Amino acid sequence: MPLNPSSPLARLLNGPVHPGRILWIGLRPRRKDAMSVVETAVIDAHAGLVGDHYASRAGARQVTLIQAESLRSIASHLGRSDVAALELRRNIVTEGINLVALKGRHFRIGEAVLQTTGECHPCSRMEDVLGMGGYNAVRGFGGITARVVTGGAIRIGDAIEALPVAG
Repeated sequence: MPLNPSSPLARLLNGPVHPGRILWIGLRPRRKDAMSVVETAVIDAHAGLVGDHYASRAGARQVTLIQAESLRSIASHLGRSDVAALELRRNIVTEGINLVALKGRHFRIGEAVLQTTGECHPCSRMEDVLGMGGYNAVRGFGGITARVVTGGAIRIGDAIEALPVAG
């Protein structure tokens, strides 16, 4: 049952979201290959993140994003001082924006517009990559998946902002 758009909860969920910015961009050329860290990237409306192995796949997982704040939480859950973005293989690391608050919304990132399609759950490889307990350390902190609505260039430092909800 859909939420009544005039309900107090709907107004809160569709309300303002504090903007953030891009801290890091990574491309996965092929499955399990080392990631390429880049300063700028192009998000294509049809292909997704150009240079990433998910590019040209239509669907819900064209771009993956994770919060720097979540990386710190994951590290804490593992008793480590840090966890590198490369270890989780997400495309974009953000700071200052709660990505979960973008659920069901369109958002601008650099010149592109994306739509949140779901949470980015950990895979079984997290035990190998992060060590014992890696999978459970990432649970609830893996970020989001998104599909491209409008393509454009993105750069380190670009703003990320929720777009107003139609209706």
